[in-house]
Amino acid sequence: MTRGGQGLARVAVVVRAGAAPLWWLGVVAAGAGALVPGLTGRRIGVLAGAALFLVAAAVVAYGRRGRYRASARSAVRAGRHDVLQDRAVTVRNWRRGHRWWLLLAFLAALGTEFAVPAAGGLLLAGCGAGLWLKAAWIGRLERADEVLLWVRVDWLRAGAGRPAGKAVKGYRTTGVAAGDAAPGGARRRAPALV
Repeated sequence: MTRGGQGLARVAVVVRAGAAPLWWLGVVAAGAGALVPGLTGRRIGVLAGAALFLVAAAVVAYGRRGRYRASARSAVRAGRHDVLQDRAVTVRNWRRGHRWWLLLAFLAALGTEFAVPAAGGLLLAGCGAGLWLKAAWIGRLERADEVLLWVRVDWLRAGAGRPAGKAVKGYRTTGVAAGDAAPGGARRRAPALV
């Protein structure tokens, strides 16, 4: 970084980074829990897990939307010396910074399977689904305004990887062609050859 430029990470990519690990760890834990009868029985466990899945997905998907919207409205244009972080680097940094939390969540989900089969795993998977939904919502915001939203990398470190945390003072914007991720944080598809 030169002349006061900042390292910037995509907001939607940071949000989306935890979705796949939470989803797959939750599916594995729920699958393992379905093999154990548990204290409540499989049927009650799966029904409770389905309810927890829906509640977790809704809470995660709709949580802090006002803060995201306010930060997007007050976003300023990125400077020419700002360095845009690759999608893969952002995802790797988030997952590396949260690996112990992911492991603890997985172990907790596995531990609950002996009491309420599949419920803990489905709760975890619901959190992952909620993150995907939130990233898709951010993508719709980006498409509507025809900008991509970025957050300073040093603010992410201070806020433990939360792009709407207290450490984040605001967002930066670029045009929709910047970076290697599409609106919503997914990998940008290569244009089809004609």
